[in-house]
Amino acid sequence: GPVAETFRVIQGAMTEEYVRSTQGVFQFELSGDGGGTWYIDLKTKGGSAGFGKPPVAADVVMSMSSADFVKMFTDKLKPFMAFMSGNSTIIGYMMLKLSLERML
Repeated sequence: GPVAETFRVIQGAMTEEYVRSTQGVFQFELSGDGGGTWYIDLKTKGGSAGFGKPPVAADVVMSMSSADFVKMFTDKLKPFMAFMSGNSTIIGYMMLKLSLERML
């Protein structure tokens, strides 16, 4: 589905350098189609992304609908706008979130 495809793209976009400079772990609690717990690990060597809990504790946890998540990563919805509109809850470090936006 679109969520799994988005995580495949994210995994493909990771570089060692990016992981080194970011040092953050993002967890997503998605509702709706393809929902559940997903993660992006930009802290552990090489980085990883996929379904389930991250291998290490998350620095940022974001809750939103899977539709909003896909829109966010296809640039139709800026994460900050989603946050400001109250459609998603973000717990953690805003700077890490912004660095994730930079990668994309």
